[in-house]
Amino acid sequence: MLAENVCSALDVPPADNTAMDGYAVRCADVPAAGTVLPVSQRIPAGQPPVALQPGSAARIFTGAQVPQGADAVVMQEQCEPVDGGVKINTVPMPGQWIRRRGEDVQDGAVVLHRGDKLTPQALGLAASVGAATLKVARRPRVALFSTGDELVMPGEPLKPGAIYNSNRFTLRGLIQALGCDCTDLGIVPDRLDATRDALRRAAQGHDLIVTSGGVSVGDEDHLKPAVQAEGRLDLWQIAIKPGKPLAFGEVSRAEGGAAYFIGLPGNPVSSFITFVLAVRPVLLHLQGSSALEPRAASLRADFDWPRPDRRQEFLRVRRNEAGGLD
Repeated sequence: MLAENVCSALDVPPADNTAMDGYAVRCADVPAAGTVLPVSQRIPAGQPPVALQPGSAARIFTGAQVPQGADAVVMQEQCEPVDGGVKINTVPMPGQWIRRRGEDVQDGAVVLHRGDKLTPQALGLAASVGAATLKVARRPRVALFSTGDELVMPGEPLKPGAIYNSNRFTLRGLIQALGCDCTDLGIVPDRLDATRDALRRAAQGHDLIVTSGGVSVGDEDHLKPAVQAEGRLDLWQIAIKPGKPLAFGEVSRAEGGAAYFIGLPGNPVSSFITFVLAVRPVLLHLQGSSALEPRAASLRADFDWPRPDRRQEFLRVRRNEAGGLD
């Protein structure tokens, strides 16, 4: 993300240039179709021209600077070379096929704003206005771990009652896709002491701690007391479905300061939804982004669903061939 505005150091284009291969002329010198003019110069792109001689044409190529005195370009398809000159088979209009100086960007104009994401297109735009270096926000550093004795890694034997730790890969990928550095601390056992130790380690050198699982109200859910012991808990549970057991707070660092903490549910769907709603905007804000909200679109729902009583509900849908949602 950009940390400051990028302003153009020049006009783009820097001078009037031609949008077509053809001939630069004075309209007054071509009063009728079929006018023959001598060719006084040849202007390839990148070569400064000399002023156009009255009563002549200049052979010119796409991107080349239009010579002083010319007020139109006639495309080569409307011209015929003749001995010592060119026959213009149309009457040109002033300004045709000329791209004016500063037509795309004017000198001093802001072309990129603080908080804009540096896409390939943005980098190209910055280069086109002469920006040799760009000031960007530091990548947020995120610590990630999952809690749960039932979790095993893909490839390991799946014992009765165990499940594969899919959230680890989803969350790590989402964090990295937002331009953040992610430290994966793996799986933490369902013990209060182990959870507190993991939080202390995660707080060192990280801006945000993201966890998966352990934020409900069961006897084996230790994150709430662990965060309260190592920092403070500001939020516990929100009125959405799925994703009610969401936690937010801070974990203190031994050297001073604190890392933000967001605890996500262990259910994969709940974990994804709460990441989009809670973690994503925090990470974008830490980078100074100007666009925190996820993209939204309104489409027709081709299904019935009972209206929720208390909680805002998020449904998984698929767009159908009729343009609606199933």
